[in-house]
Amino acid sequence: MVNIIDDHENHPTTAPRKYKRGKIRDKNLEKILRAAKEEFVLKGFSGASIQAIADRAGIPKANVHYYFRRKTNLYVAVLDGILQLWNDHLDDIKVDDDPAEVLDRFIRKKVELSYSHPRSSKLFAMEIITGAPHLGEYMRNDMRPWVKDKIQVIQTWISQGKMKPVDPMHLIFLIWSSTQHYADFKTQVLTIMEREEYEEKMIDEVGGFLSKMILSGVGLKPPIPQAAVQENS
Repeated sequence: MVNIIDDHENHPTTAPRKYKRGKIRDKNLEKILRAAKEEFVLKGFSGASIQAIADRAGIPKANVHYYFRRKTNLYVAVLDGILQLWNDHLDDIKVDDDPAEVLDRFIRKKVELSYSHPRSSKLFAMEIITGAPHLGEYMRNDMRPWVKDKIQVIQTWISQGKMKPVDPMHLIFLIWSSTQHYADFKTQVLTIMEREEYEEKMIDEVGGFLSKMILSGVGLKPPIPQAAVQENS
């Protein structure tokens, strides 16, 4: 979890405040984060301003500074929320879980998020492409341990004979890249497919296709979708 703390060195008389992921209850804070994401996507980190974010949120600039003294802190909070949205479906996986069900659910959810939150994926991609200037510490201290924890679970599944021996880290990379492609390269995908916009049926088809391809590569059979089970019952 990322803690966004005021620059206490530059403001020694001000007690540091923390933004805690997953504990957002304040409506103003929700408005700020939504508005900030829009501004950062449209203008990038350098082009976005606290004033523009406040205007988009419809609140005074001082309210933004109440939560985030610096633009950098707000930017990292937005990125952290994106990562939580993507990866929380793997947060609680256990060695006793069915790997086919876990991976199928994760793949399909990531594809769905590419449809429902395409700008989030693009914002994250922009940060990484530029060398992760604001997420370097996060990736070292939060993301790296998170990935290592999932690798241990997948490696246990392999040791138990539940799936083929593959590199767990590259499996996670493959799922990330294949699912986020539909958000980051949305214009290319839709142009080639002669579509104006993603449709729900298309998202289901993409999720099913990627799940089948990835799971079959590790010796797993995708579970039958619940809708198909109900239809045949």
